[in-house]
Parts: sequence; structure tokens; C-alpha cells
Amino acid sequence: MHRRKLPIGIQTFAKIRGEDFYYVDKTDFIRRLIDEGSQYFLSRPRRFGKSLLIDTLAELFAGNEPLFRGLKIHPHWDWSTRYPVIRISFAEGMLQSREALDARIADLLRINREALAVAVHPDLDIAGAFGELIRKTHAHYGQRVVVLVDEYDKPILDNLNDRDTARSLRDGLRNLYSVIKGSDAHIRFAFLTGVSKFSKVSIFSGLNNLRDITVSSDYSAVCGYTGQDVETVFAPELENLDRDRVRDWYNGYNWTGEAVYNPFDLLLLFQEREFRSWWFETGTPTFLVDLLNARGYFTPDLAGVRASEALLSTFDVDSMSPEALLWQSGYLTFTGSRRIGARLEYSLGYPNLEVESALNDALLKGLMGDPMQAERAVSRLYDVLVSGDFEALRAHIEALFAAIPHQWHDGHPIARYEGFYASVFYSHLAALGLDLTPEDSGNQGRIDLTLKFNSRIWLFEFKVVELTPEGRALQQIKDRGYADKYRATGQPIHLIGIEFSRERRTLVGFEVETV
Repeated sequence: MHRRKLPIGIQTFAKIRGEDFYYVDKTDFIRRLIDEGSQYFLSRPRRFGKSLLIDTLAELFAGNEPLFRGLKIHPHWDWSTRYPVIRISFAEGMLQSREALDARIADLLRINREALAVAVHPDLDIAGAFGELIRKTHAHYGQRVVVLVDEYDKPILDNLNDRDTARSLRDGLRNLYSVIKGSDAHIRFAFLTGVSKFSKVSIFSGLNNLRDITVSSDYSAVCGYTGQDVETVFAPELENLDRDRVRDWYNGYNWTGEAVYNPFDLLLLFQEREFRSWWFETGTPTFLVDLLNARGYFTPDLAGVRASEALLSTFDVDSMSPEALLWQSGYLTFTGSRRIGARLEYSLGYPNLEVESALNDALLKGLMGDPMQAERAVSRLYDVLVSGDFEALRAHIEALFAAIPHQWHDGHPIARYEGFYASVFYSHLAALGLDLTPEDSGNQGRIDLTLKFNSRIWLFEFKVVELTPEGRALQQIKDRGYADKYRATGQPIHLIGIEFSRERRTLVGFEVETV
């Protein structure tokens, strides 16, 4: 099998097609988009191939026929017609003021004017200049214009920790994008992509003619690699790689249709031949971790979130639900949906092992307030679990909470929540990438946490003694028969009751029974 070059970080369609790179043909999706409509919006996490999709559209409408030979769209496209293309991208650099944003937009419009050889009146404001560029380009070329916008939301996302600046940038972008609807008669096709799915009211005010395909099952795989793509296009790269492990680590992203692999992860795996959190490491979600901690988010819930369609669609600078932020940034993905009367409800969970492990590692460091302590604690925990030494496990948990500085407790609201202790311990285990089931259902209730590791079943129940009498954690596991569902495995089952004192900020009870 012929091995090609890996297109790591390459977003230029002509370069991929002109040189000996692997290419996954997405032109069937593009053909369907063009046949079904003319103006679209797509949200996908960072490094999922959005920019390459935009560049492919640009080359197609520009009529660069040689680049598409052998691809699915080639026999179905009219190569005799070429359309003028206006491209806007906010991918480069950071903009930290409205003035900087306006200057960048003015420069982007200048670049397009020069490329298209179209003159625009110099005294127009941004909206006026953009509108005139579209109209005059249509008139000059005799063909309606294609408008492609990449990373439409990046200026806002770069400033989410400064709400006033984010609002100002949002208003500036809304001023730009509002031109698209008013220019509908001059536009052949428009496509906007970004990471977030901002409320249409907030940023696309009045732009109700955009079709949002973010959660369309037909376009779930428009970005990313399907299982079939991996088995066929990348077959030469799979030698000596455990397919199940590849799938567990990097597959699982789903937008209500076919699941896909993270392309950035997969390409780095093929290059380095090592399983690591390649995608996660390219952008630590500091803002996200801070938001979850500040709101006292119960981290075991991350494995099984339920959220309404409305909640996921109302994301804005002033209204950021953790669930919407986690989903849009790629840390949660759809695992199912159901309709409850008029309400559409989605279930979400981690897409794969990479995200579950790396996100919980970041959350643990935020919860503990000391990243280095968290690193050392995770390493020790693995050794303790392998040994099966329960006295060592008790001592480890005591040390884990003793390592959290008292001033961190005093300064962070989450430390006052009952779920704080369970959140720390859950993220502590999840950071190892082990087989965990939080809120594990049985016939008589739900155990707080089930761990399957080292040919053993570990059942954990957490209690805060200020809320329940001491000694209730282990007794509840026994009274409710939480172990019954696992007896048929024939593996040792460890029942572990863990009790904390909120006032003393430490472990006060640790009981174990093996059945």
C-alpha cells in the first residue's frame, strides 16, 4: 500500500491535492449543500477541518477543475461557470478591542477588493463597504458572489474572560454579518464556520436565512474522519496499531448522525505512533475550567449530561451555560436525543478517552488549586490501585484533600458544595483514563461511582457527615444491593464507603468490604 504524506495542519486544498498528501473526499457533502440551499452556518470544535472545507468551497466555485479530478463532485459540476469569491477569516492573531476589529475587517475588505479588482467608495463605513463590494463584484463579473467566512467567532472567544470587550467585538461582527442578508440578491452561496454557536439574536440578528447544519444528521461527518475513511484512505497507516484502542482514544464525535474521529489527533497518532492527548494539548481550556469551578459543577455529571435544544442554542457573552460551552468546544458530544412533548432533549457525554482523561486532569488541577500536587497525586493513585492496598488508598485520599490549600477553600465557592469531594475524587480517577461509571444505576438506586480495574469491581459511595450520620456510606451500598449486578462477573467486588467532613475539610470515614 502506498503511504502518502500526512496533512498535519495543512488547510490549503490546492496544496493537499497538488502534492502527495492523504485526502478524505468531502465533496459529496459539498454537492448536497449546494443543491439544497445557498446560505449556511456550521459550528465545529477547533482543528476539525473547517478551514480546509472553506478552502475547498473557494476552489470549487472558482472553477479550478484540475484539483477535483477523481473526486465525487467532479462529473456533477459545471466547470464552465466561475464565481467570484469573497473570503473573510479571523483565524490569525488576537483582537482585543473594537478598534482593532474594525481595522482588521477594513484590511480584509481591502484584500478582497484588490484580489477581485473592484473599486469601493473610500468614505463608506464597514457595513457600507462590505455591501458595495458584494454588489459591485456581482456587476463586474456578471455572476453572483460566493461569501465564505472562517472562524467567524474567534474575536469573541479570545475575549470571553473580559465581558465588556467581548460584547463590543460581538456588536462589531454583527454589523459585518448583517450585510449578508441585505445582499441576498447578489449572493450565490454563503458559508460561515466557527467553534461556537452563538444565539442568532445576539450575533446573527435578522440573519434568519442562514441554515444551521451544526446538528443536522446528514452533515454530522462533513468534518472529521469516519470509520470507513480511516479503514480505506489511511489503511497504510494502521499497521501495528490496535484498532479498538484507536477508536477508544479518538473516535466518538457525533452531531446526531455518523460518528467521526478527530482528524488532528489521528494524523498525529499516525506520525508519532503514540497515544496522547494531541488535540487537547493544543489549547488548554482555562476559561472553561474556571467557569465550571466557579459554578460548583458536579464533575461526575459530565459523563451523562441532559440538555434541551434551547439551552444549547442560547449561547452568548452574557449567557453561557457550562453544558453549551462544553458541547460547542468539543468536550462533550451527542449520545442520543428524545422528544418530550414539544421539547427536544439531548443526552451528551465524553466523545472518547482522550477528552475524558485530559479534561478531568485539567479540572482536577483547578479543583485542587495546585497543578503540581495534582500531577503527583494521579501518579500515586495508579500505584495504589494496582497494589489493591486499601490502607494505602485511605492514606492517599487523606493526603489528596490535605494537599488542597486552606486559602483555596476560602476563596473558591465550589469548596462549599457537598459535591466538591466527590468531584475531586471522580476527576482524580478519570484523569487516569480508567473505566468509570458515575451514578451507576441498580435495582434500588444509584451508586456514586463504579470503577472496573485490574480484574476487580470497585463501588464507591460518598457522604458528607454534616448531612448524614457517620457510617452510612458503606451501609447504603450493602442495604441497596449495589453489588448484585456485578456478582455474575466472578470478579472481586470492593464496597468502599467514603465520608468527608465539610467543616473539617478532610476524610473522616473510610470503610471497605469485599464480596
